[in-house]
Amino acid sequence: MKLKFTGFSDPGLIRSSNQDAYYVDPEGRFFIVADGMGGHAGGEEASHIATREIQAYLVANWNLPESDPELLEKALWQANEAILQDQQNHPERADMGTTVVVVLFRQVEAPWCAHIGDSRLYRLRRSQLEQITEDHTWVARAIKVGDITPEEARMHPFRHVLSRCLGREDLNQFDVQLLNLSAGDRLLLCSDGLTEELIDEKIADYLQHPSLEKASISLIEAAKEQGGHDNITVVIVELQN
Repeated sequence: MKLKFTGFSDPGLIRSSNQDAYYVDPEGRFFIVADGMGGHAGGEEASHIATREIQAYLVANWNLPESDPELLEKALWQANEAILQDQQNHPERADMGTTVVVVLFRQVEAPWCAHIGDSRLYRLRRSQLEQITEDHTWVARAIKVGDITPEEARMHPFRHVLSRCLGREDLNQFDVQLLNLSAGDRLLLCSDGLTEELIDEKIADYLQHPSLEKASISLIEAAKEQGGHDNITVVIVELQN
């Protein structure tokens, strides 16, 4: 299978800066979306450190005889250590952190995903959208145990509270999983600036546009029409025969 891909990021309508970062590997080997937090400078720095460090580690160690999940985990650990080191060097950024979602196509037929936080990975298959990643948030855990409904979660005051992110000394794990994909599937990596504004049904509608670029732009514009309260980043990957 071959890959076709694109990525866009927009600051939205409220924020004065863009604390999201993303990377689309020109060779289609991996894709990254990160959403920083910790003030304008801190959030932007954290997401860019994570994206840069993950990219650097994957490229430098691509041909080593490590398994795909090992490669992903080590890349994310390196990113976490780099953010912690920056916090020490710049105390004014001591509370910065970032979410991240990474998809790795070392073998196109058996891709892997790693993530932490609430940046998401979706799969669109024959017009059916499925959320692949599970948010590391207070509300996601509350939904899972039945304390609140998904509808209540969308407006809950704790909906932005993360249970895990990069940039924490007590970080102990990432979620790493093998992806089930086939020709014709589309993957969407996105920050919560998209999912805060659009329900999954709307995301699925826009994601089906024949043009990946137009699908990306339409998703961002639709999120802005709903308020654009946060930075919005989307990366779309299509598997072709």
